[in-house]
Amino acid sequence: MAAKTKFRGSFTALVTPFKNGSVDETAFRGLVSWQITEGTHGLVPVGTTGESPTLSHDEHKRVVEWCIDEAKGRVPVIAGAGSNSTREAVELAEHAEKAGADAVLVVTPYYNKPTQEGMYQHFKAINDAIGIPIIIYNIPGRSVIDMSVETMTRLFELKNIAGVKDATASMVRVSQQRAAMGEDFNQLSGEDATILGYMAHGGHGCISVTSNVAPRLCSEFHAAWQKGDHAAALKLHDKLMPLHNNLFIESNPAPVKYALSLLGKIDEKLRLPMVPVSESTRVAVRSAMVHAGLIN
Repeated sequence: MAAKTKFRGSFTALVTPFKNGSVDETAFRGLVSWQITEGTHGLVPVGTTGESPTLSHDEHKRVVEWCIDEAKGRVPVIAGAGSNSTREAVELAEHAEKAGADAVLVVTPYYNKPTQEGMYQHFKAINDAIGIPIIIYNIPGRSVIDMSVETMTRLFELKNIAGVKDATASMVRVSQQRAAMGEDFNQLSGEDATILGYMAHGGHGCISVTSNVAPRLCSEFHAAWQKGDHAAALKLHDKLMPLHNNLFIESNPAPVKYALSLLGKIDEKLRLPMVPVSESTRVAVRSAMVHAGLIN
């Protein structure tokens, strides 16, 4: 029987706080606790937003463990377990399962530029190694490759492939994937700015960057949508739209770390090659936060 997931609503793609060059456990746990209190429906540690490329494997694993421990089963945890090395991805996925993650998020292998068959074999190897659901992370803008609907459909036949985090920003893709795989294929947006259209096309939720900063508003958006109150959802979307845009003026997660520092949640520390945002981006992010009612 295939592992199915019914993840719905707002899942936060968590940042990883740093202090004195190390991962800041206290700030991270505080962030997790605050997210849950604010109504976030699920948590996604050590994805791209969590600066996973610059974390050591040991740090990566510790962050997953802290997230699961702090969440205490209150919300599902989808642990980042991606790598452009299949062997590494398998190791990270096996650790996430052992640590108690509800599922893993696995990005298409970046830089290597595998073929569709290469992507299929990559995900099949991870599927065969673990016993928890796998969410495919399809983000052509960062990994260069784009997994086709046909390859995804083929993967969905495997026991642990459960859904997708779709960062293509294509509304057509949501409908194509629904037509190919049906309602059981768990479709989560990875693109905050298009979430209203994504849900209208049949999506189930969002793995969100914006919800790092505005967890309650993002949660309320999905609650309104699920109740069928589309007018309320549109109003919330309009309130959040400047944030959805301005948090991506410079490379994620630099803008969102600045925003969280304004809320007093974390220090604005990044690891090279990521650097703090420019003054013009600071102005834009502050303006969006004021528009959303997060600061005065």
